[in-house]
Amino acid sequence: MEHENFLSVEGLSKTYGELPAVDNVSFSVRKGEVFGLLGPNGAGKTTTIRMLCGLLKVDSGRITVNGISMSSGYERVKGMIGLCPQEIVIWELLTCLEQLKFAGMAYGLSSRAAGNKAESLLQSLGLWEKRNKLAKTLSGGMQRRLNIALALVHDPKLIILDEPQAGLDPQSRILVRDFIRQLAQEKTVILTTHDMDEADRLSDRVAIMDHGKVLLIDTPEKLKAKSGEGELLQIRVNGVSADLAHQVLKSMPDECTERTYSDGLFLLGAGGVLELIPKVNQRLQAFNIHIEDMTIRKRTLEDAFIAVTGRGLRE
Repeated sequence: MEHENFLSVEGLSKTYGELPAVDNVSFSVRKGEVFGLLGPNGAGKTTTIRMLCGLLKVDSGRITVNGISMSSGYERVKGMIGLCPQEIVIWELLTCLEQLKFAGMAYGLSSRAAGNKAESLLQSLGLWEKRNKLAKTLSGGMQRRLNIALALVHDPKLIILDEPQAGLDPQSRILVRDFIRQLAQEKTVILTTHDMDEADRLSDRVAIMDHGKVLLIDTPEKLKAKSGEGELLQIRVNGVSADLAHQVLKSMPDECTERTYSDGLFLLGAGGVLELIPKVNQRLQAFNIHIEDMTIRKRTLEDAFIAVTGRGLRE
């Protein structure tokens, strides 16, 4: 019997010395859901997933996988989980097919079943033509895809992908993105990333994580709506003029309902963005400030992150 919430996390904490790496984190993930853990490096994402996989001892809290407690039933749970780490972990002197078949048999699959699963994964991840090539001869992007395949060869029900798009070329990113969507039709997927666009494209729900805490959980669209209403006017000015432009735009309280500033890039929100353009142009030109670029854009998850934390994702 599978539970509606395939994974439940309650009050999860981990401290190194006096530093809380994960601080009272709680969330649940439904079967068939892609759940994004979004946050900068050091937010606690990797520490969290290491505890979810049983690779790191929990200081406090409870993890339940398909109704089974991780603490008391790890032997029953571990085969349900497939982890693709951020680091590429492959056997360089084995071919792609050899290592997938070997890994499958190590999980208890028969030689035939392991071989069939290996072939299916290689085809799905665009590696079939490289099946008999040594892993060390593959490009970085292909090694990343092989890394993903190794996490799936035992057919886990819960798949945890730690920065799966790191180092991929655009074509590989699309292939992996489509593959993750296919996985979610039958599996439960947790995706950790600091890539706002990928989290937005792939996730059914996203948890914004920072300084070891989960700050918000919601759908990408609802999270973006939390950053404000309407579109944003994005302006980039010459770096020399950035501080002056900051002061000038700060003095427009009646026209702008919100302002964000970082490294010469300004985001302005207003009731009517189109009406704001000539006013901003006129004000900046009055101070001889050169506008390098001005565009209207929709709100993003990064806007939501800034609204929640008060700072950019990569700061």
